[in-house]
Amino acid sequence: MSLQPIYMLVALLCSVVFPVFAENENAFQVEINPSETAAQTFKVEILSVPTEDNVSPKRVLIYHTHTYEAYEQVDDDKYQLTEKWRTKDESHNVVAVGAALAACLRASGVEVVHDRTAFEPPNLDDAYSRSLSMLEQRQRNGENYDLYIDLHRDALAANAAISKTVNIGGVDVARFMVLVGQGTTGGYSELPDWEANLIVANKITDCLNQQQQNLARNVKIKSGRFNQHISNSCVLIECGMNTNTLEEVLAGIPYLSEAIVKALSE
Repeated sequence: MSLQPIYMLVALLCSVVFPVFAENENAFQVEINPSETAAQTFKVEILSVPTEDNVSPKRVLIYHTHTYEAYEQVDDDKYQLTEKWRTKDESHNVVAVGAALAACLRASGVEVVHDRTAFEPPNLDDAYSRSLSMLEQRQRNGENYDLYIDLHRDALAANAAISKTVNIGGVDVARFMVLVGQGTTGGYSELPDWEANLIVANKITDCLNQQQQNLARNVKIKSGRFNQHISNSCVLIECGMNTNTLEEVLAGIPYLSEAIVKALSE
């Protein structure tokens, strides 16, 4: 039996609205507009929020090195391609996923900065150089975070034998994977503390699978650096894959948020 997170994804709405708070002190709603011009708004109902007195809130930075990564097109909600599986449209690419995650985390008392900068233009191949410049500038400005999340979506071959969803309470939910880089390829002079990052990755993964078996794939360790040298608490999270729909991915965000909150608390 799966454990329900403290959040519940309620509905996809077709209007731009402002946050709504219920009268019940143990429940309130947050309505997420992925971009200022987006037609879709995602409503998340927070059933309870853990609070601790005299504890400074955790701080999280969410950004997207591969900003235009997008999901399976659906007939009644098309988006304009920049190339296959990619779009500039922030209401349909991973920026929308980051907005939903940021809202869920904030509702649990986490301070979140969501950087929506498009790092792919003008050349996808050096996007990591541009996202690194952003990270370094934030650190020069004195910004510090308890967790840095580079939010992506995975891409798999059509014949890959990996389940793309799990069913939770009758809802198909996209799966997640956390990736950690060792920095052993690329000739880098500064390497990540990848073992420290791996501890965080394992905590998030374990919590996801405690909520629902197989919601998270195994942590992937790769030889690239992925800018994870900037802190000892950096992860890259693959939210679904190219053949998932955005709705399937958003259905899993409350579970991911719960896993991150637990990882931060430990």
